[in-house]
Amino acid sequence: MKTLKFKTNINCGGCVSKVTPFLNKQEGIDKWEVDTDNPDKILTVVSNGASEEDIKTTLQKTGFEAESVSSN
Repeated sequence: MKTLKFKTNINCGGCVSKVTPFLNKQEGIDKWEVDTDNPDKILTVVSNGASEEDIKTTLQKTGFEAESVSSN
């Protein structure tokens, strides 16, 4: 398992609820959350097989953008 972090434009609870069904059914994601209080709206994904590209593609389908950020 690895943790992936993305800078997104998911900026409110309504946006989170819009992406929830898509991220929940994405194969290879164990857990995810969006920090809407962070200025970069960081999406943290615990991946069990899903790649950065898989997650970016899923978000693009729902109208959101994701940019990988290095996790420290």
